[in-house]
Amino acid sequence: MRAQTTDRLEVALRPAQQRIRGTAAAAIGNASEYYDFFLYGTAAALVFSRLFFPSHNPALGMVAAFAGYAVGFISRPLGGMVFGHIGDRYGRKVTLTWTLSLMGVATFLIGVLPTYDQIGPAAPTALLLLRLLQGFAAGGEWGGAILMATENAPPNRRGLYGAWSQAGIGAGFVLSAGAFFGARMLAGDAFLSWGWRVPFLVSVLVVAVGLIIRARVPESSEFQQSADTTKNRRPIREVLQHHGRALVVAGGLRLAEMSGQHLMTTFALAYGHIVGANESTLLIAVIVSMMVDTIVMLLFGSLSDRIGRKRVYGFGIVALGVFCYPFLRLITSGSDLWIISAFIVGNGICHAAMIGVQPALLTELFPVTVRSSGLAMAQAAASIVVGFVPMTAMLLYYTFASILPVAIFMITLCAISYLSLIGASRISRAATAGRRGHSPATERQLTPTQ
Repeated sequence: MRAQTTDRLEVALRPAQQRIRGTAAAAIGNASEYYDFFLYGTAAALVFSRLFFPSHNPALGMVAAFAGYAVGFISRPLGGMVFGHIGDRYGRKVTLTWTLSLMGVATFLIGVLPTYDQIGPAAPTALLLLRLLQGFAAGGEWGGAILMATENAPPNRRGLYGAWSQAGIGAGFVLSAGAFFGARMLAGDAFLSWGWRVPFLVSVLVVAVGLIIRARVPESSEFQQSADTTKNRRPIREVLQHHGRALVVAGGLRLAEMSGQHLMTTFALAYGHIVGANESTLLIAVIVSMMVDTIVMLLFGSLSDRIGRKRVYGFGIVALGVFCYPFLRLITSGSDLWIISAFIVGNGICHAAMIGVQPALLTELFPVTVRSSGLAMAQAAASIVVGFVPMTAMLLYYTFASILPVAIFMITLCAISYLSLIGASRISRAATAGRRGHSPATERQLTPTQ
């Protein structure tokens, strides 16, 4: 009798344990992956324009460095299609292992790459190729990670569980900015000569931790339940033929969140450097604001489970559109307090309201059989635009000698995302209704407009 009771208890605890492990794997793996991916953005703003894209005009050198940054987003669609297909056919876990491994290899090689002074034009060429590999890996990582969290979550808590996977992205950015902040403290020319390489080389340890954790996690429960229906499917074709509207809406929803983050991190670091803001203050502002972002996004994710995804996400879009111009103005204030406060509001509130809700909101747009492909392709499509945001913003600032065109550019992207949000409601209801085994009450919980 006692043995039977113990067995029943173990069976009851198993789903809860799987949820915790799946969410932890998504969060920690995302932290490892995006530590690597964000390192390039920080280095592009502070180092690469001088070491790999030298120019007599600092702004033009920065534009060239940001062009290299954008290259990583160009390869995302291919990575999204490849790993999205693998995720729908063979499982989310396989995707997460491969993407993290590829990202780690590319990042380590950037850390040992010779500079322009050492090997000439071959240096920026090799850097761009490695950035392409980073983008290819990132194209499949994001969708797989959030599915590992949301597909293991209780139906009425997808917002909170999905936000935990996004918290890993925030943690990855904090780690990358913190690593550069530590390297920046080196005396003399040590930082430019070799110190900038250390954060890239340390990525080997960060990736190893992520791989060990992901290797011990089982496949997501929803994918396991639907495995028999996915073996012979062609998920990419099905997304394009039957879920094209959801694909466009999901990509549009990502524009404001992704663009806002790159404006308030990568571009802001470069812009602050040009206008004479203290680099240490800027790095501290990024670190503190992303720490706030990582915590607050969990609160917004949980809030979306109670009042609806659309309301919370819409607040984030509007707040970003309103605050982008004051944010850029505050960077030129000369006050450390105002600069740090600007980053906290921009990243810790505007961005957090969107990224914390995003996993649950986008997951509900696609049925489980094509969800990995749908999310990966939507994210990859948005990335093509978003990857050019820092470079475009720098060109606008350089051309007009004003940040007003930059703010107008950002507001335009926010408007596209808000229109996408309006179109998301009907699609999410249809996708929810197509799920097998869900009661009407559960469907209402999953609908982001409640």
